[in-house]
Amino acid sequence: MVRNRLRVSALLAFLLLAITAWLSRSLWLPWFGEALIHNEGPAKAEIAVVLAGDDTGHRIQKAAELARAGYVPSILVSGPRYFDVHECDEAIAFAVRQGYPAEWFIPLPNQTHSTREEASAILSELRRRGIHSFLLVTSDYHTARAARIYRAATEAMGGGFEMRVVAAPDEFFRAGSWWRNREGQKTVFFEWSKTLATALGQ
Repeated sequence: MVRNRLRVSALLAFLLLAITAWLSRSLWLPWFGEALIHNEGPAKAEIAVVLAGDDTGHRIQKAAELARAGYVPSILVSGPRYFDVHECDEAIAFAVRQGYPAEWFIPLPNQTHSTREEASAILSELRRRGIHSFLLVTSDYHTARAARIYRAATEAMGGGFEMRVVAAPDEFFRAGSWWRNREGQKTVFFEWSKTLATALGQ
């Protein structure tokens, strides 16, 4: 009897905790979105760098806005291969259709498969070009992880780069309400999975 009472008490306590967590979700769920963001804002730099992985054009549009505002004279666009094209070529074509000058953009075709691999390729290219300061442009939910990866990669290469991370808006992700739509939920789930994998050295 005592054991059964303990089980019932534990079950009731669990249910009460679950109900409390659900009713207060708008107070604690935003943290999971906000923790993904590290937006330092723009400043004058030698170049902007657009990371791959955006099929909406928001990243390259943000970089183009920075160039138009006079923060950078040019934009390096990363582009792994998809089917028979490189993402950078498609992204640049998209930006040009939006009215931005083609001469602003520098394609960087590559065969990378992760942000860490991409960081190595991009930093090597920047060093080859003699670039010392750049704006790293990526989706807002990707900024915190990208910042950590690029700063670690810069340190591993012996430094020599000044970087500021600039967030581009995402189609569905909103830090304070990401759980209210399916795409926002997927974004947070996958970004946290990648964040944990990065922390584990994967």
